[in-house]
Formats: sequence, C-alpha cells, structure tokens
Amino acid sequence: MNELVEALLMLMQLTVFALALGLTLISFQSYRQNSTKRLESAFIGFAFLSMGVALTTIVSQLPSPPIAFHIVETIPFIVGFGMLYLSLYR
Repeated sequence: MNELVEALLMLMQLTVFALALGLTLISFQSYRQNSTKRLESAFIGFAFLSMGVALTTIVSQLPSPPIAFHIVETIPFIVGFGMLYLSLYR
C-alpha cells in the first residue's frame, strides 16, 4: 500500500512539473511574439517557479534532507512569484 501512495505522489509531482514547464513554454512563446517587459517578467517568473517545482521534487526524494536544502528550494519560488507580481503590477 505504501508503494502505491509513493507512486501516486511521484505521478502528482511529475504532473505539477509538466504543468509548470508548459506555462513556462507558453509564456516564452508569448514573450517572443510581443517583447514587452510584462511578458519578460512573466516568463522569468514561470521559469523560476518551474525550477522551484523541480527542486522540491528532488528534495522530497531524499531520506532526511538538511534544512538548508529546504531553504534553497524556497528561493526559486520567492523569485518566481516576485517576477509574476512585477509582471502584473507593471
């Protein structure tokens, strides 16, 4: 039963990562079509969010990661959400 739950969690994490990469790709394509500061900030934001999702997935696979790993995995989310905020604020 435990293996089934772990497999389901991994599938869900991969789904979140795929969605994040999809958003990053769409925002990059929009930025290439219309090179505005807003779209540039949105693309950078989604790229950092994708990086944060990837790091979170990797760190969750470690048996007992040091607290520093959790700090490092949070930084891309801070930058990503900050850039999305900036893109909407402009």
